[in-house]
Order: sequence, then C-alpha cells, then structure tokens
Amino acid sequence: MSTVGDKSDDEYSVIGDKGDIGFVDFGNCKSVCSYNPAEESDVVNISVPFPLVRGKPQSGFVGETTCDSITIMNTTNGPLDLWSVSIYDAKPPESFTVSLMKPPSADSDVEYIQEFVESFSLEDRVLRPGQTLTVWLSCKTKEIGLHTAAVHFSVGDDTIERVVFVLAEDKISQSLSSIKPFYRARKKKPAVVDVFSADGAFVTGSRPNKPSNRVFKHRLREFRVPVHIRDMVNNKQIPDPVNEGLTEENYVPFFQTLLNMEEIKMEEDMRAYDMEHVSMKSKRNNLLSLEVPGLAERRPSLVNGDYIFVKLASEDTTEHGTYQGFIHRVEAEEIHLKFNINFHSSHRDSNLYNVQFNYNRLNVRRLYQAIEAARHLERDFLFPSESSRRRLVQPKSFVSTLGTLNDEQMRAIKMILACKGGSPYVIHGPPGTGKTSTFIEAILQIYTNRRYARFLVCAPSNSAADHILERLISNPSAKIQNTEIFRLNAITRPFEDVNPDYIDFCFDEDSIFKCPHIKDLLRYRIIISTYTSASLLYTEGINRGHFSYIFLDEAGQASEPDTMVPLSHLCCKNTVVVLAGDPLQLGPVIFSKDAETYGLGTSYLERLFDNKLYGSGDENYITKLVRNYRSHPAILHLPSELFYGGELISCYEESTGFSTSRENFLPKKEFPLLFVGIQGCDEREGSNPSWFNRTEVSKVVEIIKDLIEHDGLKEEDVGVITPYRQQVLKIRRVLENFGRLNIKVGSVEQFQGQEKQVIIISTVRSTVKHNEFDKVHYLGFLSNSRRFNVAITRAKSLLIVTGNPHILCKDPYWNKLLWYCVDNGSYKGCFLPERQEFSEKEFGEEQYPGYEVENHHQPSDAQWGGDWGYEENNYQPSDVQWGGDWGEPANDFKPSDVQWGEAENDFKPLDVQRGDAENSYEPSNVQCGEAENNFKPSDAPWDDL
Repeated sequence: MSTVGDKSDDEYSVIGDKGDIGFVDFGNCKSVCSYNPAEESDVVNISVPFPLVRGKPQSGFVGETTCDSITIMNTTNGPLDLWSVSIYDAKPPESFTVSLMKPPSADSDVEYIQEFVESFSLEDRVLRPGQTLTVWLSCKTKEIGLHTAAVHFSVGDDTIERVVFVLAEDKISQSLSSIKPFYRARKKKPAVVDVFSADGAFVTGSRPNKPSNRVFKHRLREFRVPVHIRDMVNNKQIPDPVNEGLTEENYVPFFQTLLNMEEIKMEEDMRAYDMEHVSMKSKRNNLLSLEVPGLAERRPSLVNGDYIFVKLASEDTTEHGTYQGFIHRVEAEEIHLKFNINFHSSHRDSNLYNVQFNYNRLNVRRLYQAIEAARHLERDFLFPSESSRRRLVQPKSFVSTLGTLNDEQMRAIKMILACKGGSPYVIHGPPGTGKTSTFIEAILQIYTNRRYARFLVCAPSNSAADHILERLISNPSAKIQNTEIFRLNAITRPFEDVNPDYIDFCFDEDSIFKCPHIKDLLRYRIIISTYTSASLLYTEGINRGHFSYIFLDEAGQASEPDTMVPLSHLCCKNTVVVLAGDPLQLGPVIFSKDAETYGLGTSYLERLFDNKLYGSGDENYITKLVRNYRSHPAILHLPSELFYGGELISCYEESTGFSTSRENFLPKKEFPLLFVGIQGCDEREGSNPSWFNRTEVSKVVEIIKDLIEHDGLKEEDVGVITPYRQQVLKIRRVLENFGRLNIKVGSVEQFQGQEKQVIIISTVRSTVKHNEFDKVHYLGFLSNSRRFNVAITRAKSLLIVTGNPHILCKDPYWNKLLWYCVDNGSYKGCFLPERQEFSEKEFGEEQYPGYEVENHHQPSDAQWGGDWGYEENNYQPSDVQWGGDWGEPANDFKPSDVQWGEAENDFKPLDVQRGDAENSYEPSNVQCGEAENNFKPSDAPWDDL
C-alpha cells in the first residue's frame, strides 16, 4: 500500500467513499501481492496483517475470533505522530476491531480479560525514534465467506492503508481444502512420428471382443485429413472452402473442411494427456495395468474397447517399436490393457514406456460420410427457397391420444399429418412448452392411422432416446405392438444402463448390444436411436426412402454433420422430416473455436431460421410453441422477456409445485427466486485447471439440508447446476458423506431438457482481473447467454442462485437476474455492488427470428407485484456402435475441455464428448476428487463439461 491519493487504482487498491472492497482481486492486486513495506515510506514501516498464504486469504472458523498483530516502526531519528489507527468500511459491518492488547484466549486469566479493551479506532500517540508499536487486529467472523476491511494509519501528514482479507469457513469448507497447490501442466508437443498418421506403423493389440465377421453392405472409408488442410490449420490459416462461406455449390467441401479443423484440434488436445517414462504392472489373465492420473475426472475419458499406443522410452519409433494396447477394464485411476503376445512376453514391470492416447476416428468418419452423401439430398431440403415450389399444407384433423393439447400443439400435429415431404417441418419453442409431447402425439397419430408408415426417431443422447421409447410404449390408446418398435443401442453402452423393462425392445448378444441383421430391421415400423447410431442402418443396407417419417428431437443440440447422419443416407424426396428443438438453448459441442465460429457450431435447425420461410414463422414450415407448463410465472418472467420477446404464456399449476412457507428462508412466498450473495474464494488444485469454491459448496449443502429437513422436499426433486467439474465433485462428495445420494449435481449441459422442482445454481467464480481478457477467458461461463437461458429454466417451483454479486453483475444477463431478485426483496448475503444498467446492444441478439422486434423489451427494474397472470444433455449426438469396415470399437473422443491456462467454463466444450452421451460410469463415492473403484452407470456423464 501507499499513501492514499498518490497512486492510481491500477497500482494500488484504494477504498473509496462508498467502499469497493468487493472488487479487490487479492490474487492480482499489487497492493496485496507485490507490496513491500520497506519501499512504502521513509518515515514509518507498517507490517501487513493477515498476509495471504499461497495467494489466498487466511481463514478462520465462522463464529470465532481470529487475530493478527500489526507492527508500526518509526524509522526516523525524531519523534513521529501517529494520529490514529482506524477500521474503514468493514464488510460485514463491525466485524473488525483493533486493540493494544492481544485478544484474550481460552487460557487467559480473569484479570487479563477484564483489562482487555478493543474498539474500531485507536487515538493518537507519539512514537520515539526507532520505537515499534504493536497493535492487534481482530476479525469476529459472523457468516461464512470473505470478510474485508481497510485499516487506515494516520502518520504525520500521510494516511497509510492496509487492506485485510479473512475467509470465514465451517467444517464442510475446511474439509474440502486443496490437497496440493495448483500448477500449470506443460502442454506436450505432438510426437515427431505420429502413430495416428497414415504412415504410422504399429503392432496390433488384442481386442476385448472378437471382431465381427458380418459383411456390411456399405463400408466406411477412412476420410483422412488432407495434408494441405493440416498444414494450413497448423499455420493458423483458414482453408479456402471455409473462407468462402457456405453456399449451395460448396456444401460438401465446406463442412468436410470444418470437420478437418475440428479433428486437428481434437488430436492436439489429446496430446495433453500423453505420458512419458511410466511403468505398467502385470495383472492376471495376461493383462497389464497403467495408472492414468485424472482418469476418475475423465481426463482423459476411457472405456472398455478403447486403445492406446506405447513404446519403450529407450527406443526410437521403428516399424515394430510401437504397440497398440486395447483397454479391457477401467478402474478409478488405472486401465487394464492387452497387447500382442510378443509384447507381453518381453514386458517387465520395471520397463518404462512412452504412452500416446488415442481418440477413435470412427464417429468422425461417419460425419464425413454423412456430409459426402448429403449431395444427393434435394436442393430445397438443404437450402429451402421461396423461388421453388412453395409448400401449401391442408391441415388434417385428428383426435388426441395424449389428452389435452393447446392450440399451437394441435396446429403443429395437423400440419405434420398433412406434409408430403420436401423441406423439414420445424417445431420450436422454449423450455417446458411441450415440444416432445407434440412430437410423440404426431408419431402415434401416424402409426395408428397409416398402416404402412415407417419411422426413424432420433435423439441426441441415450436417455433422451429412452424417454421417447417410454412415452411411445406407455400410451395405452396407441397400442403399439412390441414387435414393431426397436431401440437401437451402441455396443459401448453398458447393458445395465438400460431399464430392465425396456431390454425386450433392444437387441443384444451375451449382454452386449448389437445392431440386428437387415432382415430383422426391416420388420420394425419404429426404430429409435441416437443421431449417429442411425448410420448403422445404412451400413446394414437399409435403402433411402425406407422410412416414411424421420423425427429428430432436440435438433438444436446437433451440428449439421450430425444431423445429416440420419438424413443424408435415408431421406428421399417423399420422406417427411420433422425437427424439434430450441435454437436459443445450448447448441453443438465444438472443440475448434475457428470451426465453431465459421459454422460448425450452428445446428441445421438454427441455420433454417436464416431462411425467410422459417424465420417469418410460415405455418406451412414451422410452428412456435409459447405455452410453458413447467415453471412458476416469476421464474418464467425473465427468460421470456430476455429471449422470447415476452410472448411466453405461463400455464403453471400451483398445486403441482413445491412451496416453502417459512419467511426466514424465502422472504416472499409468492416470489420463488432467491439470490444468495457470498464472497468466497475460488481455487484450483494439482494440475487440474477446473475451479471450485469451498464456501459455495457449504452454502449449497446448507440450503439443501434446510429444504429437505424443514420443508419435506424429496432428494429427487433437487438439482444443483454448476459450471465447473471440480465444483460438481466437491458438492457430490459432501452430499454423499451426508447420505444424500439421489440429488443430481451436474453442468448446464447435463440438465438441458430436464426439470426439477428446485434448482440451485452455484456460479463458483469470486475473483476477477479488471480487464477484458479476464472477462472473456475467466468469466466465459457467465458470458454465454444460452447457458444462462438453460440454467434458469430448469426449475419448476424454486430457483436459488449462490454466487458473488460483484462478479455476476459484470454480465448483463446475470446482472438482470440479480436486481430482479433484489427489487422483489429476495436477496440475502454479502453487501451488494452498485447497480449498473446495460444497453440493449450489450444483451446481444439471442432471440428467435420468429419473435418480432417490437415485441422485445427488457424487463423493468420495478417491483414485481400483484397478479402473476402471466430437454437431456448438450452432448454432441454421437451414439456409437461397432461398425464400418474394420468393426472397430467406437469410442469417439473429443478431449481437453479446457485449453491449458484458460480455464473458461470447463464443461464447454466437454472434456470428452463420447459418441454415446450416457456411455459413461460414475464413481459412486468421490473422496477429494478421487473415486473409489466401485462404478455405477450414470444417466449422463458427470462432465461435463
């Protein structure tokens, strides 16, 4: 610190008249981290109270008093006036005091305790030459979170300042403290000789399952990345087909080049996991075990059937120096491998190896294949145009099998029943508006009334596809024959992951899912799969036009190449294609930022909105659903105004929701949103770039405990959303220790398409550099409007946000939510930042083209009062299966959720995007980020990211 007033805010932290301690970033503030008392003044030397430890504030137990001494030394040859020592702007108020005596301890005698005096300031005194005065600063922690204050020393003509930070913790937050300091792992460079290249030579390993002897009608080509494309991308150049932009003429090279860019990024990211000079231990059944740090956190994500490459660390890569090893078993932190028999015979446990991890190219090859086949689709399908023959649909009447449908749903189904093919029909709408129900009703109507109609129904994840199966077979009115509906699963999907009630609708051999032969496939009228699993139907020989209808759910989550997998090989001129989704929720997961920016991050559904036929809301092509059946009107209000032009109509029924009657928890019962402000401390540990915030973990658990024990809320009704994987693990660990095993904790991606009675959001970040770089890279998870939209629309009856308001207010959307709660008297916690307003331009243009501009207005900051009146994981759809020409096990790796050093939102992109979103195992007990060896199938991957 320095004399107040003669240094800029950039160099020193100065507490202004209104107090801005909440904005001091102790991790980067020079007045805290780079301060040298000896260089501050030539008359006095004042020590630093409560100095940071490894860049973090010292902590004390909440409710107790923590103290530290401050020495004031006169360094002159004459007397020095110390006019006062005073506490300035303590947060919480009156939490800091000063004294000349050391605060008494439990062992202090009665006389000492009686003599002890403390106050908020000390009066003037004179320091003799060379004299050192010791004063004591005490912090009486009142609540969990950061306690801050400035101590001002009036010395001679100067005022010298010390900013103080004390973190109040409880038993939960202290139990989650970092095991080891964070260090930035050095990013590995690609090997000189890449075994992934076409020239890479290696000795094949032993597969966990025998290769299939089945002869496929359509073989899958390799689709290697062209050398010139690789060179351009490595030189930071954008290839010509991408630079030209998407046109009707360059559709195939445009998307294949984007996929090239994506694949190169995936290769680059995977190199971060390569290992050098590691040993493998011999196991039973002629297996070798390799310890893989970070495996429990899915860094990298590996499953049975995946493979790696190894070579002796002492050898150069030669024709037979590299060996392929297949994974036969995955445990918490190690994999069990089997290689060629020659490798096992020469292996010694003392050998040291270099290891290269591999992402399996099977799924990306399917994407290349789908884009190549898209050239055979009708022009009006890929690029609908008013200049061509315009569709005029005569709606068909029907009697609903699902019960009551609203007007928009009825209209959409009537239009689908009357469609004859051509451009897709789109059902779009915000969360909770019944898109899937509309979808299901349309399928049931056609199945019942058109005997020869055949359906392909795809969803982006296994759980979403299972949900469609459940909805179809559970409807007694439709009377779907069990022999006419089939659920196609990936071979990599765990058998136990499927509900036993649905196994009869699948095909397996020895509890391993398979794709049936074509003669068996042809007898089904309804086939349900994930997007990419649909490629197996083409591989088996199902012809274009076999399916009368192709329904694609959650189409906004799929990249265009993913969407083309079920369409390009199986769709013909007369096939009716129906897309359902919300382009304002999370889109495809893309790893290459360039590929994402140039078009791979735009779904086919979203691209259709750029077309006037769809963007104008023409009912011959599109239906917009606006009636929300999920959320309380107060929860729905903000997303309706911010994203949907204020057009959403709440159809929420109070009797079906959860409510808390205790005013000490929810200040206004009729306003079921609560913002809990907490200044914590965000941390990282080890080489893991993911952030966590221990104080927020404790607050989230406290809220859950309160709701369950005092309001009778069921565990299954609670969901916790947080943007960082480490925060997910920490919250899970505590909940498991308390026996709360049925509370879902995950990322925004894992909650898309889902709903809970109560949603608690933990935003984690609590420090920020004051520049644009930090806003872009460290607050990236805040700056994504779609992620915000999904997060706040999962709750049905109660939405609770925990976070640092001084950080969240930097983003226009979170700022709006903060003051929406404050203005309605539903804020608790730390002191608030100054209110700031954002312009309409700063909110971006995240709205449906179908919503007219004049309908859009920002929600006012006025009090909400009077009469209210007013789906699953964002996983890139890529379910996988043994297939292609080699029968390779399909594990479609997309590694490295975070660029090292730039831990933005470590769930976006996901650490690993497997072809099968639910094909993962989740540790049933996590201790300090490490999992025990007992695994259980998870409904969705826990990463993420």
